[in-house]
Amino acid sequence: MANRNKHLNPNQIYEPERCWVGDNHKIIYHTREEAELAAKVAEYDHNSGPLSVYKCDYGDHYHLSSN
Repeated sequence: MANRNKHLNPNQIYEPERCWVGDNHKIIYHTREEAELAAKVAEYDHNSGPLSVYKCDYGDHYHLSSN
């Protein structure tokens, strides 16, 4: 199967986009659906407990919160 992501280097570490929210540098999710999926993965993989999704006050994107 051909590599569909030719621009990605398999040896490079992925660093997600982030923005400052208060004193925290939070990961940016471009859609609510993307954030909700990330919350479910984190809850399952890291036993994080329930995470909520909220729209950022400083940009057109979403973040996760444990509150």
